[in-house]
Amino acid sequence: MKSKTSMLEVLRRVIQEVNGARNLDAALATMVRRIRKAMQTDVCSFYLYDKELESLVLMETIGLRTQAVGQVVLPLGEGLVGLVAKRSEPLNLEDAQSHPHFRYFEATGEERYSSFLGVPIIHQRLMLGVLVVQQAEQRQYDDEDEAFLVTMAAQLAGVLAHALATGNLNRRALPSGQTMFKGVAASPGMAMGEAVVITPPSDLNSVPDLVPSDEDFEVARLKEAIGKTRAEIRAAAERLVNRISTQELALFDVYQQMLGEAALSEEVEKRIREGQWAPGALADVVRRHVQYLERVDDNYLRERAADIRDLGRRVLAHLQEDSPSTPETYPDNAILVGDEISVAMLGEVPRDKLKGLVSVRGSSTSHVAIVARAMGIPTVLGMVDLPLPRLSGAPVVLDGHRGRLFVRPAPELKARYESLIAEEEALSELLSHEQDLPSETPDGHDMPLMVNTGLAVDAAALLKSRISGVGLYRTEVPFMITERFPGEKEQTRLYRDQLESFSPLPVVMRTLDIGGDKDLPYFPIEEANPFLGWRGMRVTLDHPEVLMVQLRAMLKASKELDNLYVLFPMITNVEEVDEALRLLDRAILELGEEGIDVERPKVGVMIEVPATIYQMDALAKRVDFFSVGSNDLTQYLLAVDRNNPRVSSLYDALHPALLGALQELSQDALRLKKPISLCGELAGDPAGALLLMAMGFTSLSMNAPSLPKVRAAIRRVSLKDAQQLLSEVMLLDTPAQVHMHLDKRMDDWQLSHLLPPRD
Repeated sequence: MKSKTSMLEVLRRVIQEVNGARNLDAALATMVRRIRKAMQTDVCSFYLYDKELESLVLMETIGLRTQAVGQVVLPLGEGLVGLVAKRSEPLNLEDAQSHPHFRYFEATGEERYSSFLGVPIIHQRLMLGVLVVQQAEQRQYDDEDEAFLVTMAAQLAGVLAHALATGNLNRRALPSGQTMFKGVAASPGMAMGEAVVITPPSDLNSVPDLVPSDEDFEVARLKEAIGKTRAEIRAAAERLVNRISTQELALFDVYQQMLGEAALSEEVEKRIREGQWAPGALADVVRRHVQYLERVDDNYLRERAADIRDLGRRVLAHLQEDSPSTPETYPDNAILVGDEISVAMLGEVPRDKLKGLVSVRGSSTSHVAIVARAMGIPTVLGMVDLPLPRLSGAPVVLDGHRGRLFVRPAPELKARYESLIAEEEALSELLSHEQDLPSETPDGHDMPLMVNTGLAVDAAALLKSRISGVGLYRTEVPFMITERFPGEKEQTRLYRDQLESFSPLPVVMRTLDIGGDKDLPYFPIEEANPFLGWRGMRVTLDHPEVLMVQLRAMLKASKELDNLYVLFPMITNVEEVDEALRLLDRAILELGEEGIDVERPKVGVMIEVPATIYQMDALAKRVDFFSVGSNDLTQYLLAVDRNNPRVSSLYDALHPALLGALQELSQDALRLKKPISLCGELAGDPAGALLLMAMGFTSLSMNAPSLPKVRAAIRRVSLKDAQQLLSEVMLLDTPAQVHMHLDKRMDDWQLSHLLPPRD
């Protein structure tokens, strides 16, 4: 290498060429040739690590014999290349043949080369391969050479990871052709089928600017296109009307409101009057809205950007007299795959044919995730870099428990998932017969099970006989799916429906919990770190007018039912509780002055900020019960954003630190004589539920689909055995050890069929 400037210039040029290559083979060929030239050396080669074979395969070379490509296979640790891979560190040798690990391959003709520099290619801790340069005469590659090759390896790591995930890899190294990609699990379950790729109906970024000859004509055809889009959305909603709740159906009303005259239409019409033709005016307005929303560091608002983009494309398709790009017919086992899947796209697929959803964009709080969970469709979102065009028609296996998509599955994997899916269906049928039996252990311990509502179809009539109440009603859902804050009357009606449906069972209503991963389009929160920012009670105490309306509506709704419990989320300081209670008392007083006498409901706080673990005594003086939000407590205790695919593997509700915190909380609650419940994914895990029961939690709250398996586990394991299991688990050091031990004990009790598939 000649100079730092030239190295950076060469790097930039090579990266540009590699990224522009038509396929991986071309990218590799480009890379080895450019590296050889830049480093003024004789040989540059790339070896791919094959995990199945635990070996390195020569995939591309310039300088060695080309017939060796695909033929030279080195077990991990063997030869200089194998040593680089095993140690995961560079190896720089002036006289390679004198090194004890040197191994000669006649097929390569490498006996002529003395010098050797090899660097590992690593992506997110995974060994993918080795990049090697060699020279005939003895040469000590300098620090700059090594830095250049290490940088090139880092660039190749991203390209390779994408190729491995998408199946765009030379079959000589991967004969099975099976590939796997990971995303964020958004709705549980497993499915097998055919990938149906949904492409955007029209491209908003390629609309030319034209001056209209007739503005009135442009406005008329805009209105016609919007009318057709409205009809499409209405038809999609009608197809889902009997399959999802009125709350989820309200998402379609959001689409209709966006298309309303006061929103999109009026703004586009204004652009037309300013001298832009209809497609250009539409594209400008939609792009501006989308760019604004995408700049906000918040999952929910980004999902709204997706909604607006989807609507814009649909209207544009009609303006261009083009039909939206969705298949005319669907296979019987369609796995819908797209860059971003909207609720409207979901409604276009016949429900009996829709088996799963996969999206490049999106998070577990997106509109489509809400609806997918309500419909019981396995869903994985956040699958970055999916090669959408090459997936169309491919056989796939979708694992919504672990957030995985297998493309072109090998026969063994296919057979395994066929068996798992059949077992899950059989188990569901079997457990349905005991759902009205008590949630009681064989030694007579009653473990009340409650349900979380707000995000799923609320079949109250079916659930009432099977639960002890509603452990968490998420009041933010009605706020999320409207275009403004719902008024007091509207909220009163919603809360009354919920309280009446489950009366006389208790209903725990959490006050508005927005911020972090849940924001409102009409109340944007722009923050660099939203999870540690303005959310939960921090927002509503800063806006008492919003909280007061909500508290008044809850109190009015509870009149003469007396089954309301109020829960304050995201509490950090006891002063927040004091202030919230003052507002609650004021609401009761105000209603009394209006002639509406209501009793003060029982009040609780959510334990989800780690600071509250150490303030239980102070909190117990102020509230009637505790509710642990295990999802957020896990996230905050482990400092892991579970919606981030890069670190989501670190998010583990069975982490020993979290189990220790939960045990401490339950013991404190017992000492303080306060009920303590837990709502979160841990409560819905049968093994996790047994641990929580053993710790002394007084109730568990979960999503309705989790109830049968948790009830089955409780009815088959005595409290004494669960307590013994807890004492064993609390001695373990790592999450992996905890999972292994739980799996073993569940297997001993012949309950392993109740557990979701684990790695």
